[in-house]
Amino acid sequence: MKINTVANLDNFSGTILIPAFETYSKSIVPIKFNGLEISSKVFFGKKDTHYLAEQNDNTHVFIGVGKTIDYKSLKTVFRRISYKQQDSFSSNVALVILEQFTQDQVEAMISGLLLGTYDLGHFKSEKKEHPFLDPDFTLNLVSEKDYLAAAKKGIKIAKAQLAAFNLVDLPPNTINPKYLATWAKETGEKYGFEVEVLGYEASKIVGLGAFLAVGKGSENEPQFIIMNYTPTAEVEHIKHVGLVGKGITFDTGGLNIKTAGMVHMKCDMAGGAAVFGAMQLIADLQLPVKVTAIVPCAENSVDAKSFVPSDVIHSYSGHSIEIIDTDAEGRLVLADGLSYLIKNFKPEYIIDIATLTGSSVGTFGYECGALFTNSEEMAKKLQENGDAIGERLWPLPLWDVYKSDIESDIADVKNYSGKPVAGAISAAKFLEYFTQEHKAWAHLDVAGVTFNDDEFAKSKHATAYGVHLLTKFIENL
Repeated sequence: MKINTVANLDNFSGTILIPAFETYSKSIVPIKFNGLEISSKVFFGKKDTHYLAEQNDNTHVFIGVGKTIDYKSLKTVFRRISYKQQDSFSSNVALVILEQFTQDQVEAMISGLLLGTYDLGHFKSEKKEHPFLDPDFTLNLVSEKDYLAAAKKGIKIAKAQLAAFNLVDLPPNTINPKYLATWAKETGEKYGFEVEVLGYEASKIVGLGAFLAVGKGSENEPQFIIMNYTPTAEVEHIKHVGLVGKGITFDTGGLNIKTAGMVHMKCDMAGGAAVFGAMQLIADLQLPVKVTAIVPCAENSVDAKSFVPSDVIHSYSGHSIEIIDTDAEGRLVLADGLSYLIKNFKPEYIIDIATLTGSSVGTFGYECGALFTNSEEMAKKLQENGDAIGERLWPLPLWDVYKSDIESDIADVKNYSGKPVAGAISAAKFLEYFTQEHKAWAHLDVAGVTFNDDEFAKSKHATAYGVHLLTKFIENL
């Protein structure tokens, strides 16, 4: 999608997108545009509504944005129009920018339009190409103000989120650890970040025991992916952020095999996908912050070689871990990811993100992620940035009273409390154990917000939650 700015629609022929603020259903004043008058009886700008009208060979799409608009709602409204009304789009499309719109709101609209091109039917024999994906397609912004920078940023955000959509939604016989390693290398070359991958032998040599234990039962070799982005801009003090994403490409539960919902377990690498997408976006935006990201990628399968409950394994940190439940595998790969990150790269801030526990879903449903952190500064900034774009977080405690949930008689720590309560908290306490008391660490348990039902497909699919949140947090440090 290319972007262009035009001052007016003189001599324009094609599809015109016109946002409209809500009036009320009995308003005697119609919504007007270029000689068109739309009675309030048929359309008055209510959010989630639209109205099509033809005039002078132009298709006018009036889009209701409601009385007040927030970033996420605006993005969804324009994604819906792009997704559901693509048959109304000609090769020429113009978007009218109202005077009231801010730069962020233009960013949201453009991002939504591009997200609307996503089609979940990756393996359909017949697919219709969205007109926005034509290499020669240009979207004209109708405004006397300059919104090009915001629009181009919106495109970059959407491209990174589309990448995350693909990584999470493609099936596990496509998205395996080596696929992700290749994706990271190719994306790093394209956007400008360095990638190192430790395969099985290299991981064994450096001592990533917890990570390797999880992948033992799979024919797909685990891949420990390390990405480094260094800004080219000269900054007096370059802040350094570390990211760790859970990259379990499929989770059977291991020998503690899942009894329900396994069909959705291709999404268990959604935290890793968020980190991959964020790295693409951070490099694409050329943010003046150094970022080191680790995504430990493995498949938790069932085999004669699988690790078993009551095993004691040794982590990269040197600490021993008693395995109570092989379905509590995500925290094991994250433990080694965090330890490796801290020992070898020493970032100032650390965020890990994972589809970690059903407990977080039980607490918050599908509305927000669970936030655990030992830093009030990080808690405030993560929540503020999340609220601004509709990727919300809410804090849960890390009180020491929960330490007993991970205490083991035979090893330094155990990977599961065995209790039916406080699951998200005990998982966070387990991860905290491997942070070496780092002073600025946050753990995001996003099991309820990364793979959901909505209007854009008939089945559950990726939301790309975390891509923009991580990037925006880093951008506003």
